[in-house]
Amino acid sequence: MTNRHTSKASWDNETLPQGAAKQTAVREMFDAIAPRYDMVNRIMTFRLDVRWRKITVRSLGLARGSRVIDLASGTGDFCAELRDNGYRPFSIDLSFGMLLKDHSNSPRTQANILRLPMPDAAVDGVTCGFALRNLVDLQIFFDELARVTKPTGRVALLDVGVPSNSIIRFGNSIYFGKIVPLIGGLLSNRAAYKYLPRSVAYLPEPDKLREMLTQSGFKNVEHRQLSGGLTQLLTATR
Repeated sequence: MTNRHTSKASWDNETLPQGAAKQTAVREMFDAIAPRYDMVNRIMTFRLDVRWRKITVRSLGLARGSRVIDLASGTGDFCAELRDNGYRPFSIDLSFGMLLKDHSNSPRTQANILRLPMPDAAVDGVTCGFALRNLVDLQIFFDELARVTKPTGRVALLDVGVPSNSIIRFGNSIYFGKIVPLIGGLLSNRAAYKYLPRSVAYLPEPDKLREMLTQSGFKNVEHRQLSGGLTQLLTATR
């Protein structure tokens, strides 16, 4: 596992990393926070993350037995939910530290999800949770999703959002920007949980995200705000 003192500079600075530096920073950061990732998530979201994953998996609407890959799979929460819904999950993550903490017992591999290690039209569906903002190139990612997903297959992509309601947005900015780093610092790695709220800046606006998915060959692209916009869910059909 990467030592947090040697990797701290990768993400603990005022300028958000870009390109190859961003990929390295993300991998090192998630390796560092893997041991307590699930516990911190449950605490800082008041277990809303469990509800968000359930909604995301239900939105796939695929037949039981469908092969679904979970990308940036972390400790396997999505894979466990996918299996509970009758799907056959496969886990892929860049962080070896996260894969070591996988609790879903799903088949898994370490890989860069911008270059998926599978043939064309190999899966019925794709899920991805809280990773869009950590990717170096979203258009390449969407192109890869289109490549590996079968015709009529489905993708469901969950990430943090910016609430449209000004009151909720203000409260969320205080909590996400100030309180979450304190919680992360007490329970895990302060530098990482300071970076994660700031990383929202990487995300394009919802209209742009829909446009990018359409450009990659998806149809029926929909965007939903969950919990007042604390998170956002993108769904689409290949």
